[in-house]
Amino acid sequence: MPNNTAALWKSLTKPNRLFLLAGPCVIENEALCFKVAAAMQKTCAKLGITYVFKASFDKANRTSDKSFRGPGIDAGLQTLSKVKEKMGLPLVTDIHTAEQARIAAEVVDVLQIPAFLCRQTDLIEAAVGTGKIVNIKKGQFLAPNDMKNVVNKVRALGGEYLALTERGASFGYNNLVADMRSIPIMKQTGCPVVFDATHSVQLPGGGGDKTAGQREFAPVLARSALAAGADGLFIETHPDPDNAMSDGPNMIPLGEMPSVLRGLLKVYEAVR
Repeated sequence: MPNNTAALWKSLTKPNRLFLLAGPCVIENEALCFKVAAAMQKTCAKLGITYVFKASFDKANRTSDKSFRGPGIDAGLQTLSKVKEKMGLPLVTDIHTAEQARIAAEVVDVLQIPAFLCRQTDLIEAAVGTGKIVNIKKGQFLAPNDMKNVVNKVRALGGEYLALTERGASFGYNNLVADMRSIPIMKQTGCPVVFDATHSVQLPGGGGDKTAGQREFAPVLARSALAAGADGLFIETHPDPDNAMSDGPNMIPLGEMPSVLRGLLKVYEAVR
C-alpha cells in the first residue's frame, strides 16, 4: 500500500473529524473543476473538514443517449491531474470497468464504484488490486445488510481500505427513499459509511429523457444521516446547477455550500 494512500485513509478515518467528497457531477471543463475545487478547499479548511475533490470523467449510466457523459478517461484524468498538482487535493472519481480502475489509479486517490455496479466482482477485484482506497455505493436494489457480502468480497481479495456509501433505495417509479437505518447497519461491517446527499434526492428518469431531482432536500437528508452516525458525506455542487450538464436538479449551488456545511458540522459535532 503506497504511503500516500495509507496517510489519506488515516485522515479520512480520523475520529471526530468529518470528511467530504464533493465536486461537480461530471468534468464539464477545466475551469469549472478549478473553480469548485478552490471554493471547497477554502471552505473545508476553514471549517476543519477533510476534503476530497470529486468529478467524473465519464457518466456511463445515463437516462438517454442525449445526455452528456463527460470528456472520457484520457482528457478527464488529464484535468484531474492538474487539479491534484496545482491544488494539492486528493481525488475521487467513478470507474465502470476493470481497465478504467487500473488507468484511473495512476491519478486518483479514491476509486468509486457506482451503485449499479456494486456487485460486479471483476470491477471490485480490479479496484482493490490497485492499492487505492475504494468507495462502493450501495445499490438502489440492495438492502443495507446485503452490503456485508460486498465487504466480505473485498476482504477476501485482501482489501482493507474500503468505505461504503448510502445513496437511497428505489421507491416505486422515478423515486428514491433514504432509509437512515442503513447507516448503523452498514457501520456494523467496520467500514466508514458515507451518505450521498445529492444522489439520494434524485428522481430517476423523472424528467422524461433525463433524471430530475429535489436539491432542496439534500441538506435535510444530510443532517439526518449525520445524526444517524454517518462518518462522511458525498455532495455534488456546481456554480449554476440549473445549467449544469449532468445531475443539475439535485446538485447544491456552490455559493450555498459554506452555510450548508456549517449547519451540517453542528449536527456532526453534537452527535459525536
